Amino acid sequence: MKRYSLLRITPLLAVALLASCGGGDRTGNAESEAIQKTKVRVEEVQLVPVDQISTFTATVEADQVNNIAPAMGGRIREIRVDVGSQVRRGQALVTMDKANLSQQQTQVATLKRDYERYKELYEVGGISKQQLDQAKTQLDVAEYALNNLDENTTLTSPVNGVVTARNYDPGDVAGQSPILTIESINPVKVKVNVSESYYSQVVKGMPVEVQVDALGGEVFQGSVSLIHPTLDPVSHTFTVEISVPNGDQRLRPGMFARVKMNFGTNERPLLSDRAVLKQVGSNDRYVFVEKDGKAIYTLVQLGVRINDKYEIVSGLNDGDKVIVQGNTGLIDGVEVEVID
Repeated sequence: MKRYSLLRITPLLAVALLASCGGGDRTGNAESEAIQKTKVRVEEVQLVPVDQISTFTATVEADQVNNIAPAMGGRIREIRVDVGSQVRRGQALVTMDKANLSQQQTQVATLKRDYERYKELYEVGGISKQQLDQAKTQLDVAEYALNNLDENTTLTSPVNGVVTARNYDPGDVAGQSPILTIESINPVKVKVNVSESYYSQVVKGMPVEVQVDALGGEVFQGSVSLIHPTLDPVSHTFTVEISVPNGDQRLRPGMFARVKMNFGTNERPLLSDRAVLKQVGSNDRYVFVEKDGKAIYTLVQLGVRINDKYEIVSGLNDGDKVIVQGNTGLIDGVEVEVID
């Protein structure tokens, strides 16, 4: 039987072990070289002046709405206008039955004659001062009633405007509904509910932009005309009325409007929209900030959008380096390589 020397075998084992160890190092280096860092481009956050513009939705309303109806019911003899008619202040619109007016006119004429006769008697001592005063009081009451009947027999428009409703025809007896509705539409007004955080910033006369979809998105210039003094305790908003000139009457009550109000300027980060990502399954927005060669997941709150950039209300600071390219598929803490 052939015998092998331990001295001859041992060097062979040593060589094999060394070869094995050397081969393992080369494999590990190859794997390390295969793992490459994600290449990204970054944008440094800088604070810039950003107009604090808020947009509200609203409906155009008439500046003033008047319902034309007599103080007491009666038969309608004539209606001189129809829906869509332009009317002016003081224009006669409706004539009611004049029977009561004629009776009152006769009574006033009689009381006037009586009063004149009483004056003559008083001057010659035929009656007392008290009797003369009583006659004058009766005449005054009758004349007041006559004026009231006259106002409720010929109904006039209290404003310049347009007829927007007509509920009766001649011969009808006026009931609970108004005979006509007149709306003043120059100017028109728009009401919006503004967050209480802006209460100290809204002032009367403040310029406002009103955009109307029905007119192709045309923008009209208005101003704050009234600030309601109380706030809604549930929504924590207050009502602001905006007056918009409407000389050509293109704006009509009922139109949908978007109202833009500028509440001043704040220094805020302005960031490319490419950097902002949406969290799946929620409305959260986030970015990745490059820090010490790693991508850091950062939630942000967006403000207004200006062209291709977003105002960042919170989440970023001046000087932060935000990844704007190569951010898709990143995870928090992964190593990245910044390229120019």
